[in-house]
Amino acid sequence: MPAKRIIPCLDVKDGRTVKGINFKGLADVGDPVELGARYAADGADELVYLDISASADGRRTFTDLVGHIATRINIPFTVGGGIASVDDASRLLDAGADKITINSAAVANPDLISAIASRYGSQFVVVAIDARQSDGRWMVTTHGGTRLTDRELFAWADEAWSRGAGEIMFTSMDHDGTRSGYPCGVFSRLCDSIDIPVIASGGAGSADDIAEVLTAGKADAALAASIFHYGDMTVGSLKQLLKEKGIEIRL
Repeated sequence: MPAKRIIPCLDVKDGRTVKGINFKGLADVGDPVELGARYAADGADELVYLDISASADGRRTFTDLVGHIATRINIPFTVGGGIASVDDASRLLDAGADKITINSAAVANPDLISAIASRYGSQFVVVAIDARQSDGRWMVTTHGGTRLTDRELFAWADEAWSRGAGEIMFTSMDHDGTRSGYPCGVFSRLCDSIDIPVIASGGAGSADDIAEVLTAGKADAALAASIFHYGDMTVGSLKQLLKEKGIEIRL
């Protein structure tokens, strides 16, 4: 069985790493290149950078930043945010990113998944899915969880896989930011329903939460931000705790 992966996530606005709740009350938490280098040195398996800039100037700054990251960091990194076309994906992959992640744009235009996968390969495409419970069903949301769609989580994940997604990154909007753990039953069902890796995102408050989603939840990787940015634990200390719990992990 492949080793489970730990993936720090960095939200970037106008060239700086920021953290807030639902993109509000954003606080500067450091330089994205230096933070990424620190996490890589501490044992992170991969990194995810999400561009939350609203302006065209911010997008250009992010593209330049991806080039700097590629020269400094020796582990794979995924970038996302504002990717709505093959050209957008090309710009970031050509700058040095290893993978791109798409979310709302893929829901609006599922052919985008196929188009990017056809040009670059499925291994370059991560489809992020934000979903919440609605009338007893897990329904997909877009635009940071603010817009409920008529797409159901498991059907959409299956379609994304069939269209060429290489990985699914799933966030429960009911748990995101609560630091109360993951809905492991949902993750387990999702992982059983598709034959590509699933990254668990949102809800981590402790090493026990991450251990649970990697075991009972069957997730292939765990994404986390606040617990690393604010020093609750380091990547290395988290991985050591997971190793002690018998989870296959690269130290």
